[in-house]
Amino acid sequence: LGNTVLHILVLQPNKMFACHMYSLILSYDRNKEGPGSLELIPNNEGLTPFKLAGVEGNTVMFQYLMQKRKHNLWSFGPLTTVLYDLTEIDSWAEDQSFLELIVSTKKREARQILDLTPVKELVSLKWNMYGRPYFCFLALFYILYMVCFTMCCVYRPLKPRTGNKTSTRDNTIYVQKMLQESYITYEDELRLVGELITVIGAVVILLLEIPDILRVGAAKYFGQTILGGPFHIIVITYACMILITMVMRLTSTTGEVVPMSFALVLGWCNVMYFARGFQMLGPFTIMIQKMIFGDLMRFCWLMAVVILGFASAFYIIFQTENPENLGQFYNYPMSLFTTFELFLTIIDGPANYDVDLPFMYSVVYFAFAIIATLLMLNLLIAMMGDTHWRVAHERDELWRAQVVATTVMLERKLPRCLWPRSGICGQEYGLGDRWYLRVEDRVDPNKHKMMRYAEAFKAQDRDNYDKDLEKLDINRDILYKKEPCALSLSRSTSRTSSHRGWEILRHNT
Repeated sequence: LGNTVLHILVLQPNKMFACHMYSLILSYDRNKEGPGSLELIPNNEGLTPFKLAGVEGNTVMFQYLMQKRKHNLWSFGPLTTVLYDLTEIDSWAEDQSFLELIVSTKKREARQILDLTPVKELVSLKWNMYGRPYFCFLALFYILYMVCFTMCCVYRPLKPRTGNKTSTRDNTIYVQKMLQESYITYEDELRLVGELITVIGAVVILLLEIPDILRVGAAKYFGQTILGGPFHIIVITYACMILITMVMRLTSTTGEVVPMSFALVLGWCNVMYFARGFQMLGPFTIMIQKMIFGDLMRFCWLMAVVILGFASAFYIIFQTENPENLGQFYNYPMSLFTTFELFLTIIDGPANYDVDLPFMYSVVYFAFAIIATLLMLNLLIAMMGDTHWRVAHERDELWRAQVVATTVMLERKLPRCLWPRSGICGQEYGLGDRWYLRVEDRVDPNKHKMMRYAEAFKAQDRDNYDKDLEKLDINRDILYKKEPCALSLSRSTSRTSSHRGWEILRHNT
């Protein structure tokens, strides 16, 4: 019952009342330091009151709980050294990491905890000491891996075509070799080494991604932008395309160019995932994700309807024409592709001035140019501009959350020998087996003096403003008649309060 009440107090809107009641309930707890403490009992979702405060973005309760966990080591003048208890905060030995819970929640208030002590110092320590070097090495290793895969695709086994052409539009001169013909020369053996590296890398990717999907859940794992959801889809699809290409090569099945081309596009697009490790590029990848999975996905539905309608019209119009003179619409798939290019203004409207064009082509193309180019493309630009304006206010905050998610991911994937535990063991200071983070705080007395002066200005202005409001309420009828006088009175009182504030400042100096 006591633990249930603690969880309810974390969700209370009245933060100060919740903090006082929280302390009152804990004062009756018999096991304050043992494993049976009320603060360490999780709810049905596996969240303790401390983790629940972080997930809900209750910064007041979080700071209150951290003040209870800190130990002042020593103080000398303005310098103070504090030890913060990292229990439930550090993700080193936690199955359900506090940092991962914060970055995966949809509440923006929860991400503000990442700027509070000691979470900010802990993340900075982990990222600068281990996270950034390992992430940069991983990015370099992945780029070299993609270069190896690209070279294997460029020099894939091909042989000259031996069959006869069955169509004048057939332009094929090379075909895929059979498995027995693909690995004969020394160059083929070099390519085989690169292909083995590519396949091993795809298997490693699947082995690293599948456990996290089972642990977190597919909806949460692929749906969270901060956790890299779109990039997880890309890299898993890339690995599957590599395995499909391998199967087609081993079985001598023609058409391996389809999964191979998909793998090349997806593999190189995944390089943008490593931009999150750099402050200059990280926020832009967030903006690209928001635009692609927000504005562009909705716009594609409208674009598909327009392209389907006009492509059908163009195909019907040119169905009776000679395709040798106007081959852009010679069949229905080519009509769809040509209309898509016209929609994005990649090509101009097809025209042959040596032959007559159908009259309906001019009418349909005129309507298509107005709807597609002038209306829909400008609509897309306006939608992306609005998304850019909305995301620009929180892109740095989202980037910091991405850094935290990346740090937790690396800490979970790498062996313990490569990522030692951060902080100081409490046994060195007689505080038990818990781990603590040492934070040095500098208290500037001049800063507190200036804060008192600012409060003096605010308090006097507030008192004078309240007095003026009382006078204006009494003479409300006169207010509308003598509005200029009221304004001059407000200015005079503001000058007087400002003068008094400066007198206090001179006297204290």
